[in-house]
Amino acid sequence: MTGFQTILGERSFLAGARWQGERVWATDCYAYEVVSALEDGSDQRVEATVEGQPSGLGFLPDGRLLVVSMLDNRILRKEADGTLVTHADLNGLAAGEINDMAVDAQGRCWVGCFGFDLTNGAQYAPAPLIRVGTDGTATVVAEGLAFPNGAICDGETLVVAETFASRIATFDVTSDGSLVNRRLWAKFGEEPNGDGLTRLRAADVAADGLTERDEEGAIWVADPTHRRALRVAEGGEVLDEVVVDGLGVYAVALGGVDGRTLFLTVSPNQLKHERAHTRDSMLISRRVDVPLASSSPQPAAVIEAEGLQHGIEVR
Repeated sequence: MTGFQTILGERSFLAGARWQGERVWATDCYAYEVVSALEDGSDQRVEATVEGQPSGLGFLPDGRLLVVSMLDNRILRKEADGTLVTHADLNGLAAGEINDMAVDAQGRCWVGCFGFDLTNGAQYAPAPLIRVGTDGTATVVAEGLAFPNGAICDGETLVVAETFASRIATFDVTSDGSLVNRRLWAKFGEEPNGDGLTRLRAADVAADGLTERDEEGAIWVADPTHRRALRVAEGGEVLDEVVVDGLGVYAVALGGVDGRTLFLTVSPNQLKHERAHTRDSMLISRRVDVPLASSSPQPAAVIEAEGLQHGIEVR
């Protein structure tokens, strides 16, 4: 692909892109692995194996990895000895499978879910957003979102993509972790009607993964339906577009040594019955003009140290 560098190739279905600890991270959902590499694609590792199907990623303030386990609705935590333990159990709160999440600087998780059984064709229903405290206590903090997906939280505001509604919502975060003052961060079109897949295909922008803000306050937004990533300002103005021919863009991360590398996870589609038996998904990158904001979460040295101790080479 012209203009892109392949960082990870021949994967099943990559999602959850993150830049942390001078490495780019992603989940290979249908290979059940969390993987990472250096910015140039070297030193590839399997960081964890998640039998419950990994999705969103995040990191605690001390550098420990958190990962969504979709099929059993748990957040897992990787301990210093490399073992995975349950950080939070969201059964009873989640509607359908949990999916992506943001982890803020305090270590709180903000977790979205499907809202209904998309895989088996259940009728569309809106979904809650769940906050997981640093002690693993989980609470529903917002209701009625149209597939809450990629999210970012700076501790004062939370921004979350509503994939099936062609919009991005934002909330203020109170001192006790409640969400208030829900409003539009960006609206790309009218909310489609119909079942989940119909809504996904009809959305003007099927906002999926989000990056942290860049130095001008803009966010890169993955739009798999239209095979692109958009750089969007608050209010909805599209400032830039990166198109990937033939592949949907499902997750994005802004990082690299100088903050000017945009990482994108790309796949032909998200359908498990196809992707689980193929290796057509990739993590690619390209350079952009505006770097990651200096106030965005920075790499933690402990991540690098832990990865060196517990990482396994990707084969």
